[in-house]
Amino acid sequence: MTKAVVIVNPSSGRAEGEEYGPKAQTELEKMYDEVELRWTEKEGDATDFAREAAREHVDAIYALGGDGTVNECVNGIAPEDHRPPFGFIPLGTVNDLGRVLGIPMNPDKAVKQLTNRRKKAIDIGKINQKYFVDIVAIGSIPEAVHSVPVEEKTKLGPFAYIMEGLKALSEKEVYPFAFDIEGKVSEVNSFLVVIALTNSVAGIPTMIPEASEDDGYLHLLAVKADNFAQQVNLVPKIFAGKIPEDDEIFYRKFTEAEISLTDEKKYESVITNVDGDEGDHLPIKLKVFKQHMQVFVPDNADE
Repeated sequence: MTKAVVIVNPSSGRAEGEEYGPKAQTELEKMYDEVELRWTEKEGDATDFAREAAREHVDAIYALGGDGTVNECVNGIAPEDHRPPFGFIPLGTVNDLGRVLGIPMNPDKAVKQLTNRRKKAIDIGKINQKYFVDIVAIGSIPEAVHSVPVEEKTKLGPFAYIMEGLKALSEKEVYPFAFDIEGKVSEVNSFLVVIALTNSVAGIPTMIPEASEDDGYLHLLAVKADNFAQQVNLVPKIFAGKIPEDDEIFYRKFTEAEISLTDEKKYESVITNVDGDEGDHLPIKLKVFKQHMQVFVPDNADE
């Protein structure tokens, strides 16, 4: 008997979970003897459901939801010795990992491709005691994004993040960061730090061209530009994939690092944004686990 568990966030996207959960179940029943739907009601449910499924040694775990739901499921699977293959239908705002893996952003198309898939090993990041699959962001812009209502994110999609980011640029706070990267410490004043697992950041697929979901590295960008003209000049470089080459960008790739502030008393409340949601305060420890999980990708996705 084969079994898959499908974890559904009914409020993701435009409340599409309620519609697409049963559709995904019907499609997956073509491949598995049993397909169990589990509906989240509160924060942490998806992690609990995924952990339970992994410990039951089910054949596969699927998620329907946004970046937060995917993150929760990964946090349920990644610490376990037995990690079932993981698949998901993107229903949220940005869905960076889905874009990288070639999963259709249209839920109908994504559901139809559930039976036309192959497995792919991907890297998983860890920040302190939690795991992530996309990015960790620190600074004025991520802080501004925390204040965006869920309804606004759903309505405007990635544009909501761009709008809040532009607002933050005009009233940004520059923080004195200390990056301890595998024993070598660099001090950089920055208003935005991004640590990414893939080349796609906030829906922009060319942000870090050399990064990939299975290269075994975390990729750090810290924006050093300290006046508005410099910031505006960075915009076209972001879309052209030229950011790591810019003099105003501190860029490193690494497997383990620690990030702190050189004046922690002055900046006690600097928090991180992890896969789109509020994370830990600084200081933080980061680590990558190379090709730690198997995910399902469309069979016609790029190799």
